[in-house]
Amino acid sequence: MKLRMKHDSGVIKEVKYGFSWTTFFFGFIVPLVRGDIKWALIMVAISIAVGVPTMGIGAFISGIIFSFVYNKIYIKELLVKGYKPENEDDKDVLVQNNVISM
Repeated sequence: MKLRMKHDSGVIKEVKYGFSWTTFFFGFIVPLVRGDIKWALIMVAISIAVGVPTMGIGAFISGIIFSFVYNKIYIKELLVKGYKPENEDDKDVLVQNNVISM
């Protein structure tokens, strides 16, 4: 499901809500492309921290977990930066999924 988030400056970002296939396949590169350096570094650090002692298995598992949560994290970051849902349908999706409150 895609949502459109609009900033007061007129910038509109289309973001997907739910499982992130791009994060599943490309990992920390997705936040880098989106300009979300903080979460790219967090993903790399966690993958290294759990991947080294488990010979890579932990990094794979953390990648799967981030695939489920990264889009929600990214939407919350956009809200903090001043983006708002573009229309009522987008707002309803965020309210239903407890990302924002009415």
